[in-house]
Amino acid sequence: MKIGIPRALIYYYYFPFWLKLFSSLGVEAVISDPTSREQLDQGVKNSLSEICVPIKIIVGHVLDLQQKGVDYIYVPRFKSLRKDAVLCPKFLGLPDLFRHSLPQLNDFIISDTIESKSDDISDYSNYTELAEVLNIAKSEMKKALKKASDLWQRYRKLLFDGYLIDEFLALDNIEALEAKISQLEKEDDLPQSRAEVKQEEGSEETLDIALIGYVYNVYDNYVNMDIINKFKELGVRIHTFSMVENEIIEKELAQLRKPMFWEFTNKLYGATQHFFKDNNIDGLIHITAFGCGPDSILGQIIELDAKKYEKPFMTLRIDEQTGESHITTRIEAFIDMLRLKKESS
Repeated sequence: MKIGIPRALIYYYYFPFWLKLFSSLGVEAVISDPTSREQLDQGVKNSLSEICVPIKIIVGHVLDLQQKGVDYIYVPRFKSLRKDAVLCPKFLGLPDLFRHSLPQLNDFIISDTIESKSDDISDYSNYTELAEVLNIAKSEMKKALKKASDLWQRYRKLLFDGYLIDEFLALDNIEALEAKISQLEKEDDLPQSRAEVKQEEGSEETLDIALIGYVYNVYDNYVNMDIINKFKELGVRIHTFSMVENEIIEKELAQLRKPMFWEFTNKLYGATQHFFKDNNIDGLIHITAFGCGPDSILGQIIELDAKKYEKPFMTLRIDEQTGESHITTRIEAFIDMLRLKKESS
């Protein structure tokens, strides 16, 4: 049995969980290829023009999985990860989008509804359709979910220690991923966000930049023009919301009259407030997809708060037309400005 998982959207948050889950169930997980021009073109061709580029990308990934000859494609309907907050409406309607836009895939889509009060999505009630399709007993599914949750928590601990998600993304099989996690748990060297950056004598100071954005914008190297590696080449240490522990995010959210409607937007807001108050952070960059509704609100809030905290801030908007020279030029100018500011102080 082969089940396809699109390498898009929330895959970048939960891929260790899913790889361990399917492995524990004796099912082969097939991951779609990394995003390419061909996938994006297919997504644009088979999507509404008005939707954001991350949704167009996942359409291309689902079509890629169809060509790989998988038995099913796993596209859960993510409803909530917190009480009184939901995910983006496009996440809620994702299985319906595929059923209407790609009706030939109706019999191949598994779309359990994920409804949780926390990031831990391992409750059996979230996987009843999957269990039925695979003919898995409830007790067996619960054991597999426990193993998946345990591995995901170990992985999350490494992110909180300062590792970037992209250090794990190239590992598409569970054996390699578990070996990497075990290796880093024993590692004495510091992760990139805390390690000293080797600089040649007379070169510029190391900078610390918070890259604010949803995981699929920050870690899809095709759509963001490999932004993280560009920063590394320029001697910049990157910090992302996935490195900020939940307790810190909740503390910042408690300052609001009420959390925002969208859970990952809440996470970005809480992490951003934490980075604003961190004197080690030299500047913040918000990377957002053109046409993103939740980000249209979050971006304005961050921009206003950046002035209040007197922190350098820049927004990068990406879509299917974004060019690499545009991203590179703006990043280099922002970094030059931060270095001048740091040297003058």
